[in-house]
Amino acid sequence: MSFGSVIRERRTALGIGLNDFAVRLEISAAYWSRIERGQENPPRDQLIERAAAILGVRLDDLFVEANRLPPDMKRDIPRVILAYRRMRAFGVK
Repeated sequence: MSFGSVIRERRTALGIGLNDFAVRLEISAAYWSRIERGQENPPRDQLIERAAAILGVRLDDLFVEANRLPPDMKRDIPRVILAYRRMRAFGVK
């Protein structure tokens, strides 16, 4: 699944309309529709954070769907890489 389809699936399951969701995010419905349809890349970090809060999903899960690190991990890339390498060395997937 793509970032947009994950968002759309959760949004519709909660009964939140596209226009209402866009208003809550303070962006245009047309822009968000393009994201959900995969015509735009995942949005900036702040919008992903707000979307996670509105949808009640784990923030890390949405960043994984967006194929990027959450902001707190970006600030500490060396430690993130070290932790990842250690996990891989011990066979943790």
